[in-house]
Amino acid sequence: MTQINVRSMCGYCGAVFGFMAVTLGAFGAHALRALSGSGWESGDASLWQTAVLYQMFHALALLGLAGLAPDLISGRVRGWVGGSFALGIALFCGSLYLLAAVKTPLLGMLTPVGGLLFLAGWGVLGTALWRTSRERS
Repeated sequence: MTQINVRSMCGYCGAVFGFMAVTLGAFGAHALRALSGSGWESGDASLWQTAVLYQMFHALALLGLAGLAPDLISGRVRGWVGGSFALGIALFCGSLYLLAAVKTPLLGMLTPVGGLLFLAGWGVLGTALWRTSRERS
């Protein structure tokens, strides 16, 4: 995959995940409580809000990743970081959404895996940018 394709994919994923975060945030605030009836608890709302928040942060991070100049980060590293963020959103946020909505505790085991993917993505990104800055000085 070329540098331009990876940047485009990161930008596209960031836009889609951002759109989804706004949609899911509105859904959680207005519709989910009504659909869930009396089974919706404040802990469920907190899980949902955490998922929306982390999804939006990482959607914005994907957009930022797409905008980084090609000489700051390689296409391979950009793809790895973008993939970590996207998969982290799917596992971390997705498991929290499902945990809040359908109360399936087994899905909670996916949450830390998604969190580790977020950490790995940030760590790789920081390391790559640090190495680039050292090479330039």
